Order: sequence, then structure tokens, then C-alpha cells
Amino acid sequence: MTSPTPQPPRPDPENNADRMRSVARYSGIGAQMLATIGLSTWAGYWLDGHFQNKTPWFTLSLMLLGLFAALYNVIRSVSKDQ
Repeated sequence: MTSPTPQPPRPDPENNADRMRSVARYSGIGAQMLATIGLSTWAGYWLDGHFQNKTPWFTLSLMLLGLFAALYNVIRSVSKDQ
């Protein structure tokens, strides 16, 4: 006599909804980081061109400022979830 094959567990719809919310939240954080760093870098690049700087001081400083602002937002968002 053969034993019946075990059935795979059925996915829980509430668990899938929670998973999708998490994916949406964290992909939104990634998009926000990209926008913050990209816009601040572009603004620095524009300022360097406007003032005709030979060294890209505005680009570097605004890019770092955008990076720190984006990381601050990520840390704040993740710590708020817990």
C-alpha cells in the first residue's frame, strides 16, 4: 500500500499581502534614495557649470549631502517600522 503524497501548503493570502506591502515600501525607499542622490548631484553639477568651477566642489559636496540625507531617511523609515 502506498501512502498519499503530501500536499504543498497553501499560501496564506494575508501573508502575501504583508509581503507585497513590504516589497512596495522598500522599493519606494530605494526610489527615494535614487531621486535624492541624483537630484542633489545634478544640482551640484549645474552649479559647477554655472559658476564655471575647474574643480567639481559643488557636485561632490551636494552629492555627499544627498547621500547622507538619503541614508538618514532610510534609517528613520526602518527604525519607525520596528
